[in-house]
Amino acid sequence: MTSPSDVIRRLVGVYHADGGLRGELAYVVGKVRGTAECALCDITHGALGRKREWRHLVPELGVPVDLVHLNERSPEIRAASEGRTPCVLALTDDGPVPLLGPADLDALDGSVARFAERLHAAVDAAGLRWAARHGGRPAPTA
Repeated sequence: MTSPSDVIRRLVGVYHADGGLRGELAYVVGKVRGTAECALCDITHGALGRKREWRHLVPELGVPVDLVHLNERSPEIRAASEGRTPCVLALTDDGPVPLLGPADLDALDGSVARFAERLHAAVDAAGLRWAARHGGRPAPTA
């Protein structure tokens, strides 16, 4: 039986970079110089903005997906992600549950399709359930 604490209400991805003009510029310069990296950025963004594959995946998940920078985290998300970014957390009625950490995301080499597969596996391993929009599990990705 599914309890409310097992149901994913939303996902939060935390980039390993600050937001805002200064943070974005620092990341771009660091990326070019080879001194900054964020595997979650590589999954969600290409050279010209959000990847088309990412934009198609998000609605298929059936839950809201928030992407935040280090300096945009709520206290709850900060506590769950501090020192472990980039990462993806599931928010349940009991609070955040870590799903994917830096090594998990780095191993995906920027692939949205591999991200979706690994996310589903992490949700299953954590004993969580997707919102009922798709019968408890997101629709398969193409």
